Amino acid sequence: MEVDGGGLAAAAIPAIDMGGFPGELRRLKEACHLWGCFRVVNHEVPRELMAQMKAVVRELLDMPQEIKRRNTDVIAGSGYVAPSPANPLYEALGLYDVGSPEAVAAFCNQLDATPPQREVIGKYAKAIDELIMGILEKLAESLGLSRDLFSHWPCQFRINKYNFTPETVGSSGVQIHTDSGFLTILQDDETVGGLEVMDRSSGEFIPVDPWPGTFLVNLGDVAAVHTHIHDSEIIRVDFSA
Repeated sequence: MEVDGGGLAAAAIPAIDMGGFPGELRRLKEACHLWGCFRVVNHEVPRELMAQMKAVVRELLDMPQEIKRRNTDVIAGSGYVAPSPANPLYEALGLYDVGSPEAVAAFCNQLDATPPQREVIGKYAKAIDELIMGILEKLAESLGLSRDLFSHWPCQFRINKYNFTPETVGSSGVQIHTDSGFLTILQDDETVGGLEVMDRSSGEFIPVDPWPGTFLVNLGDVAAVHTHIHDSEIIRVDFSA
């Protein structure tokens, strides 16, 4: 972390090289203790697939409301989330478990996904599930836990959209929050920032700039309770051009 002349901390979120293990185990543990979040680089999710999934996400969220509302919950809040008084700019679709081919197929069926969309969604779900499990195995190893501790945990997939207008630029896209799960892996926008995390020592929100081709990993409430390695990171999402 660096501090500028005005005293505001500027984020230097650690970058973890997925091709650098076991040498990265110590840095991974430190990132979890000190930050509660980190970037992963040199992962095996192709950038072309990341771009294709981003295009499919836009297509799905541009569908009529009556189709998006078919994306029903498996557990509360796991399906379609419409803009609400609490979060008027936020909208999302949900797939309960990317590691389940049946759940992926059900998600595609609910939204009448086309064959090309289904192909991209299926490939992306498989790649992300493998990446998440790889990160969890490395995290367990860094903490001296069993590598298969998380082998049967579901990996919920959220597709988020922030419906900003010129009048709402600068406002929060979603309420300040911590994530409820063990970890969140985020493919953020490649050109538009807005994600911020709280520096607990100062209480200031620190911008986390986009980094194309990488994923941001954030530890959630379950991780804080399960491992005692870090209090959950407090997150804010604003729009910035």
